[in-house]
Amino acid sequence: MAEEEKEEMKSFKDLGLCEELVEACDSLGWKNPTKIQVEAIPHALEGKDLIGLAQTGSGKTGAFALPILHALLESHSKQGYKSAPVFFALVLSPTRELAIQIAEQFEALGSGISLKCAVLVGGVDIMQQQIALGKRPHIIVGTPGRLVDHLTNTKGFSLRMLKYLVLDEADRLLNEDFEKALDDILNVIPRDRHTYLFSATMTKKVKKLQRACLRNPVKIEAASKYSTVDTLKQQYRFIPAKYKDCYLVYILTEMSGCTSMVFTRTCDATRLLAFILRNLNIRAIPISGQMTQAKRLGALNKFKSGECNVLVCTDVASRGLDIPSVDMVINYDIPTNSKDYIHRVGRTARAGRSGVAISLVNQYELEWYLQIEKLIGKKLPEYPAQEEEVLQYLESVTEAKRLSQMKLKEIGGTKKRRGGDDDDEDIERYLGVKAKSSKKVKRK
Repeated sequence: MAEEEKEEMKSFKDLGLCEELVEACDSLGWKNPTKIQVEAIPHALEGKDLIGLAQTGSGKTGAFALPILHALLESHSKQGYKSAPVFFALVLSPTRELAIQIAEQFEALGSGISLKCAVLVGGVDIMQQQIALGKRPHIIVGTPGRLVDHLTNTKGFSLRMLKYLVLDEADRLLNEDFEKALDDILNVIPRDRHTYLFSATMTKKVKKLQRACLRNPVKIEAASKYSTVDTLKQQYRFIPAKYKDCYLVYILTEMSGCTSMVFTRTCDATRLLAFILRNLNIRAIPISGQMTQAKRLGALNKFKSGECNVLVCTDVASRGLDIPSVDMVINYDIPTNSKDYIHRVGRTARAGRSGVAISLVNQYELEWYLQIEKLIGKKLPEYPAQEEEVLQYLESVTEAKRLSQMKLKEIGGTKKRRGGDDDDEDIERYLGVKAKSSKKVKRK
C-alpha cells in the first residue's frame, strides 16, 4: 500500500500544480517529476524561499519554472490571464547560453497560456531587447551585466513590481565576478518577494546569501554536496604533456561514433584544437567567450544537430547546457577549480542516461586532479590505452598541428590587414572546408 502511495506521489498533479501546467508537462513528455522537483515544488507553492542543491541534469529549471508559472496563473485567474502582472519573475544566469535555454523552457511550459518571455544577454542587439521589454513580458531571463544596462538605460523599464527572483548556478552568481552587478540589481527590486537559489554545487557564502535577502529558506539537497550521477563512468589517464594531443585524437578515434565535448582552459586552445581535429577529419567546432553571440549559438546548433560531433569548448559551456546527446566529456585541460569538474562532466549522463568522462592529466596538473578526487570522494580508474598504439598517431597529429598553427597566423595577419575585422568568418570558412593539405588520421 505504501508503495502504491509513493508511486502516486510521482505525478505533477499530486505536487499541487494547476491543470494547465500538468498538461504542459505532459505535452513536453515529462511523465514524472524528478527528485528535486518532488522536493522543491510543494515548498515553493506554499510561498517559501528555496536553496536547491541538485546534480546537474536533474530537472532544476522545471523545479523553479513550474511554481512561478503556477503563481502567475493563480494571481490573475479571475480577471483572465492577459491581465497577469508584467515583469513578474526574473531569472539570472552566469552565461548567455544557459539564459537562452532557461527562456526556451519557460516558453515551452507556457506555450498554451500565451506566456511572454524576454531574454536579456550581452552580445545581442540592445535595441531588439528594448523592443521585447516594450511588449511587457511576464518573465525576464538574463545575465547580470546586460540586465543592469537595461535598468540604467531603457526608458520605462523597472522591476519595482517583481514577485520572484531566481539565481540559477547560484554559486557562480554569488562570486566576485558578478558582485557589483548583483548588488545593483538587489538594490532596485522589492525586498518583499520570493527568492530561489539553485545550483549543482553550493559553497558556504552565508553573508552573500543574506545579501540576496532570503527569508527563512528551505534547503533542499537532492544530491550529496558534490556528487556526480551514478550512470556516469569516470576515468583518468596520466600522460606526458607533449603527447596530450595524441591521446585526445586516439580517444576520439576509438570512440568515433560518440558525440563528445572537449574542455580546454583558454579560448585560443579551443580554436587551435578544433583546427587540428578538422585537419584529421574529425568533425569538431569551437565555442568560447571570444566568439560573438551569434557564432556561439551557431556552433551549439551545429553540435546539437549532429553536423559536428565534437564541441571544443571553454568553461562557458560547462554550466547548465542541456544537450541530450552528449556521450562523452574529455577534460583536455584539468580545471583549476575542482568544482568546475562537476559542471563539466554533468554535460553527459543527463536525466538517467549513461555517459563517459575522461580526464587527461599531465605532470603539471596532478595537484588539480587530486583536488577533484578529494572533492568527489573517490579514486577514479585509469583509462586503458597502450602508449605504443597512441603514438602511432604522432606523425599525423604533429603535421596537423603545424598546419593549424600556420593557418591561425595567417588569419591573424589577415585580421590586421583588414583593420581588426572580426575573424569568425575566416575560422568558420576554414573549419567548414576540408583543407587540401589535410591528412586522414592514419596509423603508421
